[in-house]
Formats: sequence, C-alpha cells, structure tokens
Amino acid sequence: MSVTIAPIRLLLVGISLLLAWPLAAIAIGFRSEEEKAKPMTGWRNLFRPLVVFFCRMVFFVAGFQWITVRGKRVSSKEAPIMALGPHSSYFDALPVVYHNLDTVVAKADSGNIPFFGTLMQFTQPVYVKREDPDSRVNTIKEISRRAQSKGEWPQVIIFPEGTCTNRSCLITFKPGAFYPGQPIQPVCIRYPNKFDTITWTWEGPKAFTLLWLTLCQFHNYVEIEYLPVYYPSEAEKSDARLYANNVRNVMAKCLKIPITDHTYDDCRLMMKAARLNLPMATGLIEFQKLNKKLGLSLEEMQLQLDKFRSITTSKSGCITIEEFATYLHLPVSPALQDIFDIYDRNKSGTIDFREYIIGLSLVSGPVNTENTLRLAFQLFDSENNGYITQDGFLIILHNAFKMDADEVETLFLHVDKDKDGKVTFDEFQQCALEKPEYAKLFITYQNIQNENGHAEHLTQEEIQKAKLD
Repeated sequence: MSVTIAPIRLLLVGISLLLAWPLAAIAIGFRSEEEKAKPMTGWRNLFRPLVVFFCRMVFFVAGFQWITVRGKRVSSKEAPIMALGPHSSYFDALPVVYHNLDTVVAKADSGNIPFFGTLMQFTQPVYVKREDPDSRVNTIKEISRRAQSKGEWPQVIIFPEGTCTNRSCLITFKPGAFYPGQPIQPVCIRYPNKFDTITWTWEGPKAFTLLWLTLCQFHNYVEIEYLPVYYPSEAEKSDARLYANNVRNVMAKCLKIPITDHTYDDCRLMMKAARLNLPMATGLIEFQKLNKKLGLSLEEMQLQLDKFRSITTSKSGCITIEEFATYLHLPVSPALQDIFDIYDRNKSGTIDFREYIIGLSLVSGPVNTENTLRLAFQLFDSENNGYITQDGFLIILHNAFKMDADEVETLFLHVDKDKDGKVTFDEFQQCALEKPEYAKLFITYQNIQNENGHAEHLTQEEIQKAKLD
C-alpha cells in the first residue's frame, strides 16, 4: 500500500486541490470590504457546489469514500451555531466540507497557508488570534453578529475545545461561541478505524506521517452524529462557561468518554515546557481549575515555569529534595524535608510543576507578608541593629538546619545584594519575594522556637566551632 496506493492517492489529492483552488480564488476575488462583511451571494456563490465537490474528492481519493451520518442537521435559523467535537486532527476538515464549507472559526494564521488558506477564506471564516485578548473580544462580537442574523448567514462551525486532543476525553470548551446565548447543535465526530492513523497529538507522529499512513488504509471510517439542538436556559445565557460545560456534558455522554478540566492554555504551557527542554506533560496542570482557585494568570504561570526550570535539571521534569535544597542554598535537613513534603502532595518524593504552583500559592504565598518577613528579620537581628550580620545568620541557620559557616556564607552573600557585609530589611524582603519558600521555612523555625518556649542561642565558642566545622 505504501509503494502503490499511497503515492497514487497523494497525486490525486494534489490534483483535486489544484482544481478546487482556482474556483475558490475566483469566488472570493476582488471583493470590497462591504461584500466581505456579508454572506456570499450571486455569481460568487455559484462556485460553491464545484468547490465543495472537489474538496470532497480530496477526501474521497484519500480513502474516506463514505460518511456514516446519524441524526438530522437543522437550519441556521433554528441553530445558528454548530459545535463539533472532539477535535483530534486536520482530517476534521472533512465534516466542514460535508457541511457545505459553511463559516468556520479558525486561528488567524490558517488563512496564510498556501492553497488551504484560499479554501479557508472561501468559508468566510471568523478568525481569532489566540494570544490577543482584543482579537478574542472581536471574534465573540462577530460570532454574535452572524448568529443573530436570523438565518441570513450559514451556520457557524466551531470546534470549542480550541485544539487537537487524542479523543479519549473532552477538554474544557472555550466559551466564545456560547456568549451569544443562541441555540447550538452539538455534533459528535468519530473515526472507528482498526488502526488510528487520524489522531494528531502533541507528542505523536508528525502530520505528514499520519497523512501517509492514512493514505495506506483501504478505507477510513468516519461518523458524524447530530444531536438535538441545545436551547440555553436563562442561567446559561448569562453564563457562557456554564452553557459550554453543559453542552460538553451532553456530547461526552453521547461519545461515552469522560470530561477533563484541561484547556488550550495547558497546551500553551506544554509548548513552553518543550522550549525549556522539559517533558511536555510538565505543563499539563489543568490551568482553568488553578486559575479559578488560585487566581494566577497564564503569564504568571509561564514565569513560574521558567523559575521551575531553573530549579530542576532532571529529565523527569520534577524537583528532587537535593535540587530544592540547592535552589535555596540550604542543606537537606528535617526542617527542609518538612516543607518539601508539604509541596509534594502525592508523596512521590518529587515536586512536579502543578504541585510547585499550588505550593507557592497555598503554602509559601500566604505567609510571605510584610509582617511575617519583619518577624523573621527580627529573629535574625536579635540585637535590634536594623541589619543582619553573617554571625546572626549563622546562629539561626545552624540551629534550624545545622548549616556550617561555609554554607551560611554562601547564602549570606546571595542575600547581601550590595556586598557591604550587612543585610538590610529591604535586601531580606527582596530575597524572600524572589524565593517565597523561605517565608514558610522561617515560620516553621519560629513555631519550633515558640513550642520550646525559648530561642536557642549559640555562645561565641559554639559560633567559632560552627565556623571551623
């Protein structure tokens, strides 16, 4: 098949595209801005049956000879938006072709792809720039405008997951298409083939490899199932996320697969992790859930991922106790192990990125206040000089972590930004803000001292001995 059928099919796919492209180019050519803002009509729309035919031929010669259809599609007047899922491959363009190349919501740069960009523009798409908040707002407005046209525009086709998944679950639906509060027809897509050559995942085979393997199959099965139109309640009309989640639940029940709180932003974190030479799974943290509970933005999490990468050098993408100690310029000790164990929520012996984010927000963050830092500063500045000396560091850190003089000196020089031999409160605070983990360590040590009823102090002889150690 790889030597005989696949090359012939690839040639026929190319020919079909070459036949579809000029027809689409003529249909969309020389339009004014006013014409672009309206549905395609007149002589331009006469090209649609031919463009759709040749686009369907692309898939026919590729092995998608027939499509199994269940349910009934309604008109755009009854349901102006159609939500398709799960989105798992570029082969999901077939349902778009089957739906007469109606309007799709797509990322902006897809319109610049040779050949395919022209065919994309033929659908009169709603483009969105994922990283641009203003673009998302404009996209929602445009979807609303078309959805409220009372059937003048064709149905808006959207893949609400916003990215490709492996079809084992439905990730969080992006709420954009649900803001208009219009009825939506959910549509489920299946590829019930013996060998899965369709799914295009982040760490799976490359796009051309999947194409070639698919061309080698005698027939590729695809099923499209139309579900009953979902009419939103008043609560759903006022809460797009609730509306999106409820539609997702209906589709998941039909597909008999679970739902998960992962989103496209998790994919962005995965890409960031890959650029940092971390396993892509490092960025898979259920962003939406953490964003809601912890209030951290994607940009903040990306910055924390940079910091996380600076701590760990292991290929596993997790922080070990030794790396945690090195990062804080502290030796491994029972006190440090206690803090490490609080971060290590699943008791695996390492801290993954999700645990690190939660730990910073729920463990170190809340105690990293100015009052806490001033109490910790006073703990080191036992003589109320307004600054901390290296000996002051040594007294506390030797008691808390059994650190010797060399280890204390390394940490002291790290905190003493201006290298004047004294650590002011501003320097102390800056270090604690850069590494919030210290605050929890200080509190832990202070609690130990309070439980003992006194603070331990070293004599000059003990200080000298610690320096010699």
